[in-house]
Amino acid sequence: MGKFKVLEQGERWYPLGMTAENKTVHWSVAAQGQNLSLLLFRKGEEQPAWSYAFRKKDRQGDVWNLTLEGDDFSGLEYCLELDGKACADPWGRSFIGAEVWGQLENGGKVLRTPVEQETFDWQGDRPLEIPYEETVIYRVHTRGLTMHPSSKVKAKGTFAGIVEKLGYIRELGATAIELMPVNEFQEVMMPDHGAGNPYGQDRPTGKLNYWGYGPAYYFAPKASYAGGNNPVVEFKKLVKEAHKSGLELIVELYFTGAENPGFVLEAVRFWAEEFHVDGIHLVGPVNGDLIGRDPYLSRTKLICTSWGDTPKGTVKHLGECNDGFMIDMRRVLKGDEDQLNQLIFRTRRNPDQAGVINYMANTNGFTMMDMVSYDTKHNETNGENNQDGNSYNFSWNCGVEGATKRKKIMELRKKQLRNGWLLLLLSQGTPLILSGDEFGNSQGGNNNAYCQDNEVSWLNWNQIRQNRELYEFVKKTIGFRKAHPVFHMNKEPRIMDYMALGQPDVSYHGVRAWCPEFDNFRRQLGIMYCGQYGKKKDGSCDNSFYVAYNMHWEPHQFDLPNLSKGQKWHVVYNTDAKEVNGMYEEGKEVLVEERQFMVPARTIVVFMGK
Repeated sequence: MGKFKVLEQGERWYPLGMTAENKTVHWSVAAQGQNLSLLLFRKGEEQPAWSYAFRKKDRQGDVWNLTLEGDDFSGLEYCLELDGKACADPWGRSFIGAEVWGQLENGGKVLRTPVEQETFDWQGDRPLEIPYEETVIYRVHTRGLTMHPSSKVKAKGTFAGIVEKLGYIRELGATAIELMPVNEFQEVMMPDHGAGNPYGQDRPTGKLNYWGYGPAYYFAPKASYAGGNNPVVEFKKLVKEAHKSGLELIVELYFTGAENPGFVLEAVRFWAEEFHVDGIHLVGPVNGDLIGRDPYLSRTKLICTSWGDTPKGTVKHLGECNDGFMIDMRRVLKGDEDQLNQLIFRTRRNPDQAGVINYMANTNGFTMMDMVSYDTKHNETNGENNQDGNSYNFSWNCGVEGATKRKKIMELRKKQLRNGWLLLLLSQGTPLILSGDEFGNSQGGNNNAYCQDNEVSWLNWNQIRQNRELYEFVKKTIGFRKAHPVFHMNKEPRIMDYMALGQPDVSYHGVRAWCPEFDNFRRQLGIMYCGQYGKKKDGSCDNSFYVAYNMHWEPHQFDLPNLSKGQKWHVVYNTDAKEVNGMYEEGKEVLVEERQFMVPARTIVVFMGK
């Protein structure tokens, strides 16, 4: 039969997948069927060199077991055969056969797993465990970040390419990188044959699943995202180098809802244990209660749409991520009526149970530049007659649809972007930045670029030079947020003077101090932050701040609340002041002698007490 010996199983239970020990290799496979076989191939050969049937007597429930003993497993690859049909191992740790991205001949191809898995020296690496209130997330697509020639990286579109950009991400001010799906998925889209047979043997549709949402293999990094021949080692190097740079790494796992809850939990645990990732963003229907309560994951960031009644753990490791903040704040930004309660809710929200991930733009929808440049989606190049993608974007083109050279429109868009960044970065939750938004990346109005593996989705790094002012504004505002803890407290403001300081931690005002107005036509709000409730790392108190939001298309005069004796208000941000890019350098803030301040139309002004 071959050079390997089939061993008796005994009473031991192995983890699902392949387990190598000394001169033995064990396979445990969960499968419903009548017959299951292991097919072993020599490297590069099309036909299996050996076939071993899993014996029914070694089956525990639906888990089949097989142990082989041999002196040399080097150069061998395997797949499975269930009831006469070849298939990849759902628990495979890496795969051979899809190393090149986008090859149509890979559509429906059965992938193999190498029997030998290379070891990796972590050298004491551990997850960083940065609290949510100190976290700034930078959301990345592995190919999109570096595929454009302007990225100037050597290993374009790979994990190694991200390593080359770690310095840029850290300098921007982010503390965590969130990666869109990096587990093995089939990017060559095939006709849908139902959940039981997601990849039929028909001809490819001609489209690519660029984002990676769909049925996948959950225990292996994507081979075509590796510049070399070992995606496992290359991904581990990325995690290790990110940690050295002080950056957390969060991976996104997409589930269809057809997976067994135990399988989902096993996959999440695997990425936390095997790859040292700092967090997992769960997308799709999952059992949040099961995962959220898992003791192995109690210090791993777990991000989901919502967590229901899952209790708070030892540390706040659960995170809520949905479009609520984006929808409400975009409506605030464009001046929709009856939005002041939403402005208060979103700037303050920071519950005890879970962190809140806030964003103004995300993969599914307009980028921030397109948010101020388009009224409607423009997805014609997707080939679906512009019927795909969300029609509700809560955007405003500022007067012209798409690109323009009209100076007045361009200046208004710049101001609206400055306003949008302040709405995001001065809110209590954890900000998430869609990569490229910091330098005005546009997708030409495409709000559903799921199949666009081209310059629509690739970041054009030349835009940093073209939109330098925007990049500098974002970078400095991230630094401003980090320097002032009143904008990122470890708990939600109580709107009370619970420390008997003479002022509540946070208070709300209208154009008259201490008199907020919530009529549906009001678009003006002042928020005051008492600096003594914000403690810096050196133990000193923060400054007090007053943020005046005038989202009306007319100017309004705001009264300024009184400060402690000896302090005066100074303007730190004025998004209408284009001559200083909407912000004043430290030490050059504008002193306000009067007790009132005229806030221009569609403008946010931030005052600091000094």
